[in-house]
Amino acid sequence: MNDIEIKADEIAWQGGRAREITFIVTKDCQLACKYCYLVGKNSQERMSWEVAKKTIDYVLDNEWYFNEESVIWDFIGGEPFLEIDLIDQICDYIKIELFKRNHKWFNSYRFNFSTNGLNYHSDKVQNFIKKNIDHLSVTITIDGTKELHDTNRVYKGNNNGSYNDVVKNIPLYLEQFPVAATKVTITTSNIEFIKDSVLHLFSIGIHEVNINCVFEDVWKDGDDLRLENQLMELADEIIDNELYINNSCSFFWEYLGKPMDKVTDNSNWCGAGNMLAVDAAGNFYPCTRFAQFSLRSKKALIVGNVNEGLDFNKLRPLLSLDRCTQSPQECIDCDVASGCAWCQGENYDAADTPTVFQRATAICKMHKARVRANNYYWNKLYRKLELEGEREEFEKSKRKSNDIIC
Repeated sequence: MNDIEIKADEIAWQGGRAREITFIVTKDCQLACKYCYLVGKNSQERMSWEVAKKTIDYVLDNEWYFNEESVIWDFIGGEPFLEIDLIDQICDYIKIELFKRNHKWFNSYRFNFSTNGLNYHSDKVQNFIKKNIDHLSVTITIDGTKELHDTNRVYKGNNNGSYNDVVKNIPLYLEQFPVAATKVTITTSNIEFIKDSVLHLFSIGIHEVNINCVFEDVWKDGDDLRLENQLMELADEIIDNELYINNSCSFFWEYLGKPMDKVTDNSNWCGAGNMLAVDAAGNFYPCTRFAQFSLRSKKALIVGNVNEGLDFNKLRPLLSLDRCTQSPQECIDCDVASGCAWCQGENYDAADTPTVFQRATAICKMHKARVRANNYYWNKLYRKLELEGEREEFEKSKRKSNDIIC
């Protein structure tokens, strides 16, 4: 299953304007997470060096199209660090080619990883990190408390939880990435763990927690009220204990739940079409969610390959997407539309026909619950700050942080 939020470090780096190139280096993983949207994991489909090299050469040979000022080279699986030898070879080749070509990306690139963290401590992974630390973003997924994490993030084969094996690597991870964030994925089975899990993550030194509700149509009656109650209890804990000073949680965003202008706010939430993903067979996709192992009911949407390049006729519909071309009127007119996200791949997978122009709306009631809790959070926080005469200083520190991000 997929997530509402774009990762915070990617938003911060170059304002989210970098081109993203994704290598699906393997479809294997040690885990069988119960909320995972990848439905065809296996140990056979591993990317070869030949496919990886052809992808890099194609991208760098076509600078007229891949013309952003910066680039994120993203590595996913499965679990990407299972292929650390290949990844190391890929990254070395990228750096050499950027230098040889005097490419504008030479000093404006990032290698990005989202990992389960199980082999983070291994010698090969650590050597890679040390070599590339200045151009590296790594996110270890830990869902929160041991109970929550082990509910969903289990080993394949024996169904045992993975929390203990992941959390032992967190001190090393935070030593190398002190401002690292993590991602908590919420589905109907784990709503009641949200408050305790966010507080737990704060307590072990992870100060930025991104919580994401899945897009798929899995939500049951009453889930929205359960989510709202959990977030209000979390808001009380954060505000009463002044945890907002050094910590942040993505479910509390001041600009969430506002009306959106049909003209000025009509951009597409998702980057599909402006991203490029490549799999072990050398097929190109608008993003990894259009690959076959990410889809439940539709055929993969292939937009080219490493030998023939991109098929721009197949890309054209994705490049024309915006909020109004794919949303029902109810979403366009919604009074709390801001921050309500969508995944282009899930839109395609859930649509009645093979189209990308039909927005999936299963997330609607969960978004509205989040908005209600978000309003509670900011009203309570600003009342507290005003009573204590600290609101002006708090807003000044927020503006400073936003300036750094932008």
